[in-house]
Amino acid sequence: MYTKVIRLKHLCVISVVYLLALSCSACSVRQSNPLEMGRVLRRTLQSDSEQEYFLYLPRRSATSCRLVISVHGISRNAEEHAVLFAPFAENYGAILVAPLFSDTRFHGYQRLFSEDPERRADKVLDRIVSEVRGLAGNCPDKLNLFGYSGGAQFVHRYTMIHPERVAKVVVGAAGWYTFPDSSRSYPTGIGHNPKMPDIDPDPDRFLRVPAYVIVGERDLRHDVALNDSDRLSRYEGETRMERGRRWIKSMSDAARAIGLNTDYQFFTVPRSRHSFRQCMKRGGMGELTFRLLFGD
Repeated sequence: MYTKVIRLKHLCVISVVYLLALSCSACSVRQSNPLEMGRVLRRTLQSDSEQEYFLYLPRRSATSCRLVISVHGISRNAEEHAVLFAPFAENYGAILVAPLFSDTRFHGYQRLFSEDPERRADKVLDRIVSEVRGLAGNCPDKLNLFGYSGGAQFVHRYTMIHPERVAKVVVGAAGWYTFPDSSRSYPTGIGHNPKMPDIDPDPDRFLRVPAYVIVGERDLRHDVALNDSDRLSRYEGETRMERGRRWIKSMSDAARAIGLNTDYQFFTVPRSRHSFRQCMKRGGMGELTFRLLFGD
């Protein structure tokens, strides 16, 4: 396990990217049917007119096609995810998708819970990805996932349940985690939960997917969005910082116990509390995320 801090000297490069984002049309949102490149597009799923997502197609293409999914927290700021990540998607030649999981339809999306199995957030994401692949063509089989806060809960649980679909996952300041502990029922651990019988995480599979946690260095407060039950705090820790560190260590230890050398790392970003925008604009989370996903 590794812990790293992104220092201020890296922010000069990040600042250039944001100046570019502000001066170009990449961050203007269009409600549009044509697949315009270099713009964030608001779209509805062709098979479900109530389901929205944001799409960014880069003007430049990488040597191999890349597909990045960015999932919002309970503020439902999917458009902000798309707009702030668009310059990095352009720079890395990646297709960017930011689904919108509305509160009325996806109240339990963080835990992949739904009373209607067909409206479970992971299944809806799969339908969005299938549509994007059909529209854009030549997309890779595996996804690169990022989520922040509630979205971070969603993406690491999606990875545990569908590891064959995920290349790498970046978890931004999740409030709490599913630990690789079969003695605890899902979603705290990976044991059987009779209320969610079709969710059955397999550690031999999900422990092969590299995972990285990013938390703002000032994300140390208890707020209304943090699950601070005594039982959970005793097991996972008091803060998002502590919980992220414990999860990375637990995943790393579990992987090594079955002979895997999967990459798990924990990072903090500077001058940032629990705020997606602050982590992006002050902390350099966008560049760090894409560097972790693609390494170049």
